[in-house]
Formats: sequence, C-alpha cells, structure tokens
Amino acid sequence: MPLDPQTQALLAAFAQAPAINFDQLTVPEYRAIVAAGGAFAPGDAVAAEEDWRIPASGGTLPARLYRPHADGPLPLTVFFHGGGFVACGLDSHANVCRTLAHRARTLVLSVDYRLAPEARFPAAAHDAIDALRWAAASARDLGARDATLAVAGDSAGGNLSAVAAQQLRGSGIRLAHQLLLYPVLDCENERSSYESCGNGYFLTADTMRWFKNQYFDDGADRASPLASPLAACAADLSGLPGATIITAEFDPLRDEGEAYAARLAQAGTPTTLVRWPGQIHGFASMLGALDAADRVLTFGANALRRAFDDAHAGRDTQ
Repeated sequence: MPLDPQTQALLAAFAQAPAINFDQLTVPEYRAIVAAGGAFAPGDAVAAEEDWRIPASGGTLPARLYRPHADGPLPLTVFFHGGGFVACGLDSHANVCRTLAHRARTLVLSVDYRLAPEARFPAAAHDAIDALRWAAASARDLGARDATLAVAGDSAGGNLSAVAAQQLRGSGIRLAHQLLLYPVLDCENERSSYESCGNGYFLTADTMRWFKNQYFDDGADRASPLASPLAACAADLSGLPGATIITAEFDPLRDEGEAYAARLAQAGTPTTLVRWPGQIHGFASMLGALDAADRVLTFGANALRRAFDDAHAGRDTQ
C-alpha cells in the first residue's frame, strides 16, 4: 500500500533539513542532529521512574526502571533502545518504555548500553547479555515477579535483544517473550529491501552502512552470532522464547526481520510477524505524530501481556 498520509507529511518535513554527507559525517555531528530532532509525545503516564546502575563486565551501565500503575509483583521487560549502535539513550526512548509499561502492565528496565565508536563491537552485545542476566538475578530487588521476564528493543536494540536471547538460551534464565521492532538482524548482508526502500523513507541504506562502519572495526566478524542473529540461523534455533517481530513496509531492514521470523518459526519457536503497512523505520517512537505509533505499541504490549499470562500460568501449574 502507499505511505500512510501522516508518515508522508512527516517525511516531507524531514526533507526540509539539509542533506547529510555520510562520507564526511562524524559521530558527534550525527548525535547533535538526533538531539535536535523534533520531540514526540511523552507516552503514557506511569507511577514512577527510577534510575538504576547495572554492574556489567565492561563497566557500570545506567538504566531506568518504569513502574506502571498496577498492583502486585509485576513481570519485567528489559528494553534496549535503537540508534544504530551510535546514538540515542534512556531519554530518546522513554515514551516507548512508558507506553509499553502501562499497556502491558509490566515493569520496563531500559538499559543504556555502551555506544560506538567509543566502544565498538562486541561491547554493546556483551552489555545486553550482562544486563539481561543481572535483571533475571535481581528480579526481586526490582519488585518484579520471579521467572516472568521478557526482552524488547527497536532497531539496534532489537538486534541486542535477539542476540541476548540466543546467547542466554540454556543458561537457566527463562524468557517469556522477545518483542523486536524493525530489528537489525544481519550486519553482514544486505537484502532486497535495502534497494527498494533504501532511499527516501527516513532510514536510508547509506545510513545503515555508516552505522555499521562505526560499530565494527575493519577486521570484525560481522557474521558472528553476537552481531547477526540471522546469520546464526544455520545453527539450531530451537528452544528460543516466543517472538513478536514488527517490520515496517518502507524500511531497508524489512526483509531481514521477516527472514528471521520465518526461520524462528521453522525452528518451532512460536512467532508472530506483522509487516506494518505504510510505515517507515522508527515509527513506533513517533507518538503524537503518527497514529500508527500508538497502534503498534498497543499491539506489542498486548503480545507481552499474553506471553506473561501464559508464562505465569505455566509456572503455577508445575
């Protein structure tokens, strides 16, 4: 279908900004561009927001815990933000975290992992694994319900969520679900959506290539399971937590997200894939500007709630 009219208007507004020359762009310049971008709606109200520090092998990680207005010990969702591995943080994705917390009735722990190029691959992947392991061990301290844990992320954060879920399989940590919003899943290969959707739809193919060049050293193995969860699909992917994967119709990352969903399903993982019609990369964060952002976060929150309910019921009957 064509672009959503609201998205088309937003892209027209974005097009008024000066063009970016990625051959000369520096990371501080890119971060300044992101920071100067238009603010979107703040998301749903929550009962409390608490700053935490997470011990990790590469150093202490800042984190923010969102507590919804809900009674009793709650499930916990660990969230990793997008930003191409080089930008964004706790504040940029606060609206998404608040909304998921409220609508899924879950605590949301947003993790501020190390960014490239100051900390190149596999620093962010190790941070995600360490943070998820710590969250599982610290559930009671966080006020969460034991053994009811999910992981979620968008774009680069979707990559880290999928990586952590794969790497912690068999560790004894029981993940109820993984919610992946237009995730980066293959850092080695480019699929056809890089060509068909790689220019004119907010995230461009050139931007993705620039992100990867910041994240990886020249000799890095971009096919490593720590970098490309989809490249790991040649191995056995059974036993992974159920997944909800949202792709956007006009997104260069669309095809890798859909390929990952297909291979998870082939491995026996309960998987829901939705290609959101008429939308671009990053649309879930654009609350207040796009009605689709509100709808997709409701969809994702409902997926988390169902997974939490199923996990809780299964634990209680054991």
